[in-house]
Amino acid sequence: MSDPKFFRRSLRSARQHAVDVHTKVVLSAWLRFERREDEFVGSSALDCSGKIIECPKASLVSGYDPESVFDPCVCFRRGKDDGDDDKEVEEGVEAANRMDDEECSTSDKDFDMPFVIGYEEVRCIRCSIASLSRPFNTLLYGGFVESRRQKINFAKNEISAKAIRALELYSRRKKVDSLDPSTVLELLSLANKFCCDELKFACDGYLSTLVIDTERALMLMDYGLEEAAYLLVAACLQVFLRELPALLQNQQVMKYFCSCDASRKLALAGHSSFQLYYFLSQTAMDEDMKSNTTVMLLERLVEYANVTWQKQLAFHQLGCVMYEREEFKDAENWFEAAAEAGHAYSLVGAARSKFKRGHKYTAYKQMNLLISACTPTGWMYQERSLYCVGKEKIADLDKATKLDPALPFPYKYRAVALLEERKCGAAISEIDKIISFKVSSDCLELRACFSIVLEDYGGALRDIRTLLTLDPGYMMFQGKLHGEQLLELLRPHVQQWSQADCWMQLYDRWSSVDDIGSLAVVHHMLANDPGKSLLRFRQSLLLLRLNCQKAAMRCLRLARNCSASAHERLLYEGWILYDTGHREEALAKAEESISMQRSFEAFFLKAYALADSSLDEESLSYVIKLLEEALRCPSDGLRKGQALNNLGSVYVDCEKLDLAADCYMSALNIKHTRAHQGLARVYHLKNQRKAAYHEMTRLIEKARNNASAYEKRSEYCDRDLAKKDLSIATELDPLRTYPYRYRAAVLMDDHKEAEAIAELSKAIFFKPDLQLLHLRAAFQESMGNHAATIQDCEAALCLDPSHGDTLELYSRARDRANEQKNKNEGRVFYLYVKACNLTCAPSSACSSTTCMWFKCVRVIY
Repeated sequence: MSDPKFFRRSLRSARQHAVDVHTKVVLSAWLRFERREDEFVGSSALDCSGKIIECPKASLVSGYDPESVFDPCVCFRRGKDDGDDDKEVEEGVEAANRMDDEECSTSDKDFDMPFVIGYEEVRCIRCSIASLSRPFNTLLYGGFVESRRQKINFAKNEISAKAIRALELYSRRKKVDSLDPSTVLELLSLANKFCCDELKFACDGYLSTLVIDTERALMLMDYGLEEAAYLLVAACLQVFLRELPALLQNQQVMKYFCSCDASRKLALAGHSSFQLYYFLSQTAMDEDMKSNTTVMLLERLVEYANVTWQKQLAFHQLGCVMYEREEFKDAENWFEAAAEAGHAYSLVGAARSKFKRGHKYTAYKQMNLLISACTPTGWMYQERSLYCVGKEKIADLDKATKLDPALPFPYKYRAVALLEERKCGAAISEIDKIISFKVSSDCLELRACFSIVLEDYGGALRDIRTLLTLDPGYMMFQGKLHGEQLLELLRPHVQQWSQADCWMQLYDRWSSVDDIGSLAVVHHMLANDPGKSLLRFRQSLLLLRLNCQKAAMRCLRLARNCSASAHERLLYEGWILYDTGHREEALAKAEESISMQRSFEAFFLKAYALADSSLDEESLSYVIKLLEEALRCPSDGLRKGQALNNLGSVYVDCEKLDLAADCYMSALNIKHTRAHQGLARVYHLKNQRKAAYHEMTRLIEKARNNASAYEKRSEYCDRDLAKKDLSIATELDPLRTYPYRYRAAVLMDDHKEAEAIAELSKAIFFKPDLQLLHLRAAFQESMGNHAATIQDCEAALCLDPSHGDTLELYSRARDRANEQKNKNEGRVFYLYVKACNLTCAPSSACSSTTCMWFKCVRVIY
């Protein structure tokens, strides 16, 4: 599934339940990698953002404590000043002085044995050294000659006198933190030679605290691998992983992961795993699929794939990389290996590889077999279309669109085919269908090219500007021309706008709910004023409406970096925190910004964040006050319209319908067209359904993107009109799930259970949605299909583990399934007992009881 929120939540859950240090290190680094673009300038790779679940220090502590991961991290400090550092240094000096005093306090008569290293003697306490390990105990008190000697020669053990003095000190104090790192490294080697487990653990733990950057990690990693120091290697590994993807280009770092020998050493140190190499290989594939580093990491991934699903993933990924490298024979072999392991998707890769090697008919047959063997889905027909021509190809693409309307390729192919037939208007209409609900760079580029053919240079500029907002570095015409260069070529062919003209155009497009047109205008305005943080913020709002989360966050970060004042920067930091799920921190930023300067956006952010949770009457009143304060502050009409719309929604929640209607009317007066929907809701709550219907009709007439308006209007009319509106909504935006749920509910009311479930399944195939899965599970339960109910509930709970209605349904379905199982077992047992009194046919080779048992089982099952 493409939604990054689900992936991040799964990662957090995995980190929450991790027990060993290696797993914690990998998962916390992965979490940090996923949010790296959301970090503020100046953040360190070892920054935990105040969360234990991402804290590098917490990752080096073994054990499972699921509750503590939600606590704030104790090592996180926003403003650690020099005074704190000086205090720590002073404490360290005092501690070292106390150790020296402790060393001197031991009486000379307690030292009963010296170790001799060269010309130096290090006096020790025999029993203290013997207590460090069994080998030392055997050496000093066992049958060896050293047990009877007053002096023991240690010169041939390659250990310095300084290390022996440190060993003697440790034998009494059981600490190594007063020693210098080089001595601790020697002690680590000595601990391995003489099996001093406690000493090794102490040295390992101390050295792991010294790893604070890549330079130190590179210095200590070899020592850690040589001595199999678990925590030290973990600390070094953590630094490397948290610096990804930059360190993929560092050959000194990559040598620890890519070669077989390095991988073996990592395994001996306890730090090789499938999840480690999956993380590394995914990062490498994102950076450069064709690189040798990517191939070597995937080869290591294959080595650590133990269970079936891991083998499927590893083989398939390696097949994809080989395909990109145009090594089609190897790609085919890896895809087929993945398919043999049970990965059906890999048959597509095998077919593509065969096609590239000239075996077109074989590829077509393979896709035919896949379609006949599995429940057909849209992508299967799309793949088969690659290996046929003419009407057969169009038929496959039409079938693909019917099964999965979100696939962009069929729209693009049909659009190009129509253009070749000189049906330019039809070609643009075809590509408009996909852009209206799923904005992507390649579709925008294609529509821009069509517009140039039609000499609609304004339309082409609109799409290119939107495309460059999504991806500022986009290269058009298969990487041959930068989008900015094409803008320069087209600009002389259109009327030039001043900044005032741009604001007028933005108001017009905003009021007509034309988000793509609004984005293009904002991009034009930024070309004249690139440092305007407010415009960057406006970009992010529009991109969120278009469901372009990644581009929206990039624009929001740019807004923060372009901020001219501290209070404005705090404001955008607050929005970044809110959009990444840190609501409390966002509220704190808003309050801090307000304390510096009262502004519309600061009050609006605070009200927006507070209203996001379930509120009591007192809290709703506070949100109303915040929005009223926001409206008193200066701002443009576009944002004030949004604030009035939000205020109307809060009044509706408070059942103050007249005040809500006033807010919506005020918003409409400044051309906030979306307020028609809120006003319709007010009319509906006043039992004025006809007025609500007409209000939504006004929104449909004004809005350029009106799928949601048709969907909402269906709530204010009778069943036949509702079905018609929802059909139009599905045609305009197939990804909206409410129409499928409504139609399924109507079919269920008409006792057409199979058709109702088929309607839901149609959408679930291309958009697994919580509400769709929950409703299908409820329908399955009503039909007594407990196994299917349980399956859908489990899928829904993967999307939202805390969804109360699904949890209740899941529990009920499992109880009923267990009851049915117990009844079946009881029935079998009853027949078995009854069978014991019957005789079997004389010719039977088995006993009568056994024969009747099998007959009973056959009858029941």
